[in-house]
Amino acid sequence: MSQIGAPSGTWSRSPRARTLRSVAALTSAVLAVTVLAGCSSEDTATGRAAAGDDAPTARGLVGDGGTLRWAVDGLPATLNAFQADADATTGRIAGAVLPALYTLDGNGRPQRNPDYLESAEVVETEPRQVVLYKLNQQAVWSDGREIGAADFVAQWRALSGRDTAYWTARNSGYERIEKIEKGANDLEVRVTFAKPYADWRSLFTPLYPKQVMGSPNSFNEGARTALKVTAGPFQPGAVDRKAGDLTLTRNPRWWGRPAKLDSLVLRAVPRADRADALADGRLDLADIDRPTAERISLALKDAAAGRSGAQAAALHGPGSAITPGKALKSWALAHGEDEEAAEEVRAARAENKAAVARYAKAQDTLAGYVVRKSLEPAYTQLSLNGESGPLADERVRRAVARAIDRRELAESVLKPLGLPADPPGSHLALSGQPAYADGSDALGGQDTQEARALLTAAGWVPGGARKDPAGTKAGSEADTRKGEKTEKAEKNEKTEKGEKEEKSDAKETRAAGEHKAKADDTASDEGLYIVGDDKPGEAAPRAARADARLAPLVGPGGPESSTRVLAPAPAAALESAALLTRAESLDTPAGARAAQAADRPELAPKPDKGVAGAYAPLGSAAPAAASGASQALGKDGKPLSLRFVMPSGPGSETLRAVGDKIVRMLDAVGIRTQVVKVPDESFFKDHIASGAYDLALYSWPASAYPATDARPIFAKPEPASDGSLLVEQNYSRVGTDRIDQLFDQAAGTLDEEEANELVRQADARIWAAAGSLPLYQRPQLVAARKDVVNAGAWGFAAPRYQDIGFKKTETAKDNRSRG
Repeated sequence: MSQIGAPSGTWSRSPRARTLRSVAALTSAVLAVTVLAGCSSEDTATGRAAAGDDAPTARGLVGDGGTLRWAVDGLPATLNAFQADADATTGRIAGAVLPALYTLDGNGRPQRNPDYLESAEVVETEPRQVVLYKLNQQAVWSDGREIGAADFVAQWRALSGRDTAYWTARNSGYERIEKIEKGANDLEVRVTFAKPYADWRSLFTPLYPKQVMGSPNSFNEGARTALKVTAGPFQPGAVDRKAGDLTLTRNPRWWGRPAKLDSLVLRAVPRADRADALADGRLDLADIDRPTAERISLALKDAAAGRSGAQAAALHGPGSAITPGKALKSWALAHGEDEEAAEEVRAARAENKAAVARYAKAQDTLAGYVVRKSLEPAYTQLSLNGESGPLADERVRRAVARAIDRRELAESVLKPLGLPADPPGSHLALSGQPAYADGSDALGGQDTQEARALLTAAGWVPGGARKDPAGTKAGSEADTRKGEKTEKAEKNEKTEKGEKEEKSDAKETRAAGEHKAKADDTASDEGLYIVGDDKPGEAAPRAARADARLAPLVGPGGPESSTRVLAPAPAAALESAALLTRAESLDTPAGARAAQAADRPELAPKPDKGVAGAYAPLGSAAPAAASGASQALGKDGKPLSLRFVMPSGPGSETLRAVGDKIVRMLDAVGIRTQVVKVPDESFFKDHIASGAYDLALYSWPASAYPATDARPIFAKPEPASDGSLLVEQNYSRVGTDRIDQLFDQAAGTLDEEEANELVRQADARIWAAAGSLPLYQRPQLVAARKDVVNAGAWGFAAPRYQDIGFKKTETAKDNRSRG
């Protein structure tokens, strides 16, 4: 056993590591398909947050003492939350042992923490913004020193970015501070800003002592492995790296309401192993996946029905497959004359018996847990890499977005869990937060025809992947003649009738070329005709001259033809033209399509002639309505195919199921995908961060300070001196100057409503740019022992570590110990 101070890993000094915020929330969110808790006290235009589920219990009903074993993904690489490799466990420790001046309520709104702050307010705005903090007079560090201005100054200097010797992951807000000084007494701290900063409440949480922030060495190395001075309801205790346990103990110098627990053990248990750890009774609290939640629910149902674990195993466990007939046959083989077969059967029977016993015991144990569920403060998105390839065209990105039914995806993940399944309407805030508003109208909802129209406008059309032989002209007889004939043979076989047909075809070819010249800004219709534009009796001759070059590209047809294909109707193509000419606008005038149709009457649908306006290969009969996958699209001889990267680990089943649905939705508009499954450990680093993908699913955490925290996620990428692209955290690589300006304006105003409105405007433009598509808020599933209270699925709300404990019972002792 050792104290928190044992060496752990190495630290990168790379410039990239210093410029990125911590990506811990992202990397854990990437692989776990899991945003909100706490109910608002009133209905607002921004919606209501999903209710938390943490078994709230008055402190008087919580027993004193005990040890709670809480699962974490792993022991932290650093205890410094401002370093790039800080993770969720780092944040959990900081929340229990360090000052947090502001914490979040159930709606994701910052609230003053009275344990540390008596008050904090903007006392001056001219000529500079000044915030006056009045500290709780009882607030002291574990070494007995008062929390004060010296700690604020040390943290500001470390995180301001002015001293590059500090390996910081972020400095947002601290770089705006001009000076910090003591107020009227030691309990007052005056912070003066060089320019206004709306998110000043985000600063100094967590607050580290000057012993950590006072020098680059203590910041860079010392705080990675040890926190010798703290100020929270708990303090760091022993670390058992072999067992994967990190213990926090009750802080005897804590001035607030004392922690109910004697100790809190953070136990490293991979998510894939948590079902077994719970079944073995080694955990009291753990985030879990859906299969584990379902197994616990099944155990509770069995217990409520009075079934023992053995009976449950016979009903739905490994013993449920053993019928009386199978049992008799097995017994007969085990006692038969064939000794070799008997030995194998006896071994199998023993193994099965042991499995049944394990399952029965596990179900008995799991019946002692409950599943607490809410929505996590994070959303899963589809990221569209706009740096290069087809997705560099905004029209293609918008087409991908319009092809996807976000509600269907959200319902597939959340409805089975009984959680609200409305897809997020914002990239920057979640339902219940003040800045929330549904800005998705700037992009539009699911619309297959509109998606096809956008693709047509971008030049991606059926048959566009076909490469014509050199020197071949569109519509020439050489392209439509059945069989191949030499020029000499053709000359000998010509008759007067044939010469007339050749001249007629040449005339049609010239007409097609003239039409193409007039419409060079629309999709090519080479080798295609408009169904319903035939003269009576002409369909059969056209069918006899079908273009053989289309054979590899056509999709499945009906029983009559294997060359039937549907593509966007002209009316949809006209919509695309309107969108193309208004790329900078967030909406298209309703009369655009009618006006353009009037300008192009030759493309107007022909009534009463098959399927009006549908495209098909030359010679096709009028097709029936399409179902399932649409005709694959191409452009300039290249097929439209996107590389869809997905994690392959055992905790990513939901992501992959969502990805499969997205693949089918894109198929329906002619977009093909190449699904690439990669190891979890390389998913983010080698693909998302490096840009080696077209489509990917990962999650972003929500923030109470979107103007500050979300800016690097959506900032416009800038070229670096070496020719690379500086993307900060904008892994879709899509951004605009205007979005950056709106973020800057929102962060620089002290009018809260004005700031929220600027955030909403920025979100509308993020929707319009179609670099990412929020799909659903992640479910938060937590397994907890039935007597664990004030803990579970908190959603947005910050845990109150001092209130977590075990509920009192008449027979339970207050000083209990587990494990």
